[in-house]
Amino acid sequence: MSLNAAAVRIGITGELYAAAVGTAAPTSSTSPLNAGFTGMGYVSEDGVTETYDDTVEDIVAWQNATVVRSVTTESKATLQLTLIETKGKVLELYHKGSTVEAVGAGEWKIDVKAPGADERAFVLDVIDGSKHIRFYVPRGEVSERGEITYANGEPIGYQITITCYPDSNNVVLTKFSDDANWGYS
Repeated sequence: MSLNAAAVRIGITGELYAAAVGTAAPTSSTSPLNAGFTGMGYVSEDGVTETYDDTVEDIVAWQNATVVRSVTTESKATLQLTLIETKGKVLELYHKGSTVEAVGAGEWKIDVKAPGADERAFVLDVIDGSKHIRFYVPRGEVSERGEITYANGEPIGYQITITCYPDSNNVVLTKFSDDANWGYS
C-alpha cells in the first residue's frame, strides 16, 4: 500500500480574485498577483466547489448492442461559492454590468442593470498551512447567481457560479501547487 496521511489536504483558507481578461497571469502558486487582480474577500463557511459537468454519448454497435466507444459532446468547468463581504467589487461581480458610484460624502449607489456579458480573469487561492493551490481562469464569467437573503443572524451572501471558458489552447483553468505530493512518487 502507498498511504500517505501527509498528502491529505484541507481548504483551510484562501480568496477569490478577479481582473480584466488579459491581465498578466500568475506564474506559480505563490507568485505575487498582478495589481489588476482585486480580492473579493470572505467566502462563506461552505467554501468553494469545483465542478466538471460532462455530457457523454455512447456509441452503440449494431452487433450485440454493445457500447464500442464513448464521446464527450459537452464539458463545462465551474467554481461555485458564496461571497459574504458586502463591498463594491463584490456587488459589481454579482450584478454583472452594474457599477457602484459615489453620490455624496459617504454615500454610494448601484443601479442594477439587466445582466450582460462580463468576462473576467479569475484566481482562486486555496491554502492549507504552508501548502498552496492556485487556480487561474484566463476567461470566466458569472453564469449563475443565487438568492440574496437579508436575515437576522446571517451574513448577507452573494452566491455565484463562475463558468470557465477555454482559452486559445483549450485550457479552461490552470492549477499551480507548491505541494511536493503533486510530483510523481
